[in-house]
Amino acid sequence: SSHPFMPLMCFTLMFCVVSGINVTPPHSTIRPGFPVPVNTNNPEVRRAARFGVYRYNNSSNDLFLFKESQIKEAMVQIVRGLKYMLHVEIKRTVCEKRDHPSLDSCHFQREKNLQQMLRCYFEVWITPWTHKVHIPVVHCH
Repeated sequence: SSHPFMPLMCFTLMFCVVSGINVTPPHSTIRPGFPVPVNTNNPEVRRAARFGVYRYNNSSNDLFLFKESQIKEAMVQIVRGLKYMLHVEIKRTVCEKRDHPSLDSCHFQREKNLQQMLRCYFEVWITPWTHKVHIPVVHCH
């Protein structure tokens, strides 16, 4: 579809599909609205992590862009859309911020003295029907 975000479709309270990916709580005692673990390889999780990285890069003073290297843990909460809670490792790339490159084509720094890894916690809130992304929390250290 041409839309960046497909609508969230809920067939029952416990079973929702986001862009054809199941977001199913691990067991039926969890009520909707509670965060549930989600696979870190899920394409929606990876895209949410990238949004967090964009937000980090926009606010950092670094000459270089950072990019996600590993998503360590991911939770999703169904709350007026989808709120992702992500623990992500990000690393400095060889791409300079001023060049505005696409992060997909940016490789990680190989030079020892330029390498840097940060551990981040992102909250990324996606409301599919408005195609909006809100990133209220970006903590990196």
